[in-house]
Amino acid sequence: MFDLLGWVPIVPLLGFLLLVFYGRRLSNFHVAWIGAGSVGISAVLVALLGFEFLQGPMAPYRLTLGSWIVSGDLSIPFGFYLDALSLTMLFVVTGVGFLIHLYAAEFMEEDADYARFFAYMNLFVAAMLVLVLADSLLLLYLGWEGVGLGSYLLIGFWYQNPTNGYAARKAFVMTRIGDTALALGLFLLFTELHTLDIQSLMGRVQSQWTTGAVLPIVAAALILGGAVGKSAQLPLQTWLPDAMAGPTPVSALIHAATMVTAGVYLIARTHALFVLAPPVQGAVALIGAVTLLMAGCSGLVQTDIKRILAYSTISQIGYMFLALGVGAWSAAVFHLLTHAFFKALLFLAAGAVIFSFHHEHDIFRMGGLRKAMPLAFWSFVIGSAALTALPFTSGFYSKHEILLAAYETSPILWGAGCLGALITGIYSFRLVFVVFFGKPAREIERKIGGRMSIPLVLLSVLALCGGLLQIPLESVFPALPEPTSRHASSFISFITLAAPILGAAIAVLFYLTGTFSAPHVIELQWTRRISRLFLTGWDLDAIYGAVLIRPFKILAALNKDDVFDKLYRGIAWLSLQLHRLASATQTGRIRWYASSMAWGAVVVIAIGLLS
Repeated sequence: MFDLLGWVPIVPLLGFLLLVFYGRRLSNFHVAWIGAGSVGISAVLVALLGFEFLQGPMAPYRLTLGSWIVSGDLSIPFGFYLDALSLTMLFVVTGVGFLIHLYAAEFMEEDADYARFFAYMNLFVAAMLVLVLADSLLLLYLGWEGVGLGSYLLIGFWYQNPTNGYAARKAFVMTRIGDTALALGLFLLFTELHTLDIQSLMGRVQSQWTTGAVLPIVAAALILGGAVGKSAQLPLQTWLPDAMAGPTPVSALIHAATMVTAGVYLIARTHALFVLAPPVQGAVALIGAVTLLMAGCSGLVQTDIKRILAYSTISQIGYMFLALGVGAWSAAVFHLLTHAFFKALLFLAAGAVIFSFHHEHDIFRMGGLRKAMPLAFWSFVIGSAALTALPFTSGFYSKHEILLAAYETSPILWGAGCLGALITGIYSFRLVFVVFFGKPAREIERKIGGRMSIPLVLLSVLALCGGLLQIPLESVFPALPEPTSRHASSFISFITLAAPILGAAIAVLFYLTGTFSAPHVIELQWTRRISRLFLTGWDLDAIYGAVLIRPFKILAALNKDDVFDKLYRGIAWLSLQLHRLASATQTGRIRWYASSMAWGAVVVIAIGLLS
């Protein structure tokens, strides 16, 4: 059975190739069968592999398909590695990915580039599967770059609008910054440890490097740079809200099942290196804590339904980074799993609303949809409850585990996480109450069909019960120490539980019952500036524009004639003149050549005598 592992990424890749070469000749029906069906086949294969893996001793399995690169000391096979961590990721990518593909079959049905859309989606999924299955960091990097290419193609799918093209380029460039850091990290690791095989590399890291040494700190920092870019964490998070330019199924795939989770997976996979670099691991926790608060605050004031969810994704990935930074590796992966369920649900439910309102995104132009769209309403309620981490939802179990682990490391980090949970409760249920309660702002234009409804139902079940699906990760990660005090742990658990409930209660008072007026609070003089700051994502784009982009443009304008090109043109001109001078000596006259040879002989003899 495990020999089928190679087909998991190959089948979506074959779907991509079929749609690229034959997509225009196929009907939408056949395109959807190839696009969604290929991912569905991979999901079935993963389910079979997972059942056999979990029934056995859960020993890692390695499949080598062939030799990829052999050069000197570098030998990279094209191989896949299956363990509890990669199996968890496979369930997320193929399972949630298939539901998103099924949903997209109806959502994108009227698009003229239906086949191109599914080709890009299949390529994106195939690249992510290579990333999580790779047994070497170089093969992982291949999938990593493939995911970056897929994100560029999908975010800018509607390229006729220049804004979409800009958003795609922004995502591509900002993630390339992190990718460059990751590439440097791979160079360093291979130079020092002479392998890129992940398991061998982690073994050599532990045996040859010591905790707190310079090399592990530098290597871990470079890998963190790559993770920050891909997972949209501070300071490289500004591309993700703009990535909402892509179709809604793309947003669901990027935010829930694939791209933004890649950085979390990378750090978890190389956790042995981060353990040897305490300053960098502390930086991971700090980045996560600050990012989850900043993104949560921005989510409070957004009016675009997808941008609210985008900022919530940045915030929830921040929780995963917080868990990684405090050594709660299993909790981070667990939250990655549950987040995939409820975030895919929320994006697809948002897509149902957008679909019914003919691509309307402003939540204040909706309202009163509770009865008109009951499935979307209940999907939003369940998804928001899980996002907020209300009790008995999947998000509660994973986030609660993260916050308790954070408290054992630093009460400050725990406090930041609890404050973030309160903020999450406010913006999540603000979204629900504004869109689905109150007076109807307008009539819906069309209703969703079965292909969009089925994924919403299944994801609703997973968002509620997904906390029961945690795969044991003890064979991959070390266990956390027991809490230092049971009494303190009980009190902290109570506060951790109360924070999201309090946030939801605040949303009820402001946006459901009208006890307090949110517009009145926002219009206060001291809150207006804060609201604007949150709305613009803390003005980070403006700061980057002033500090990095504008000076670069000024330098480019000053050097528009390119000083370096003048230097090269000067060398070319000098070569041309020397050529002409040499050519002048080639007259074709025998007497000239004979006399030149004679004079040359005289000069050579004279030099010999004088020396």
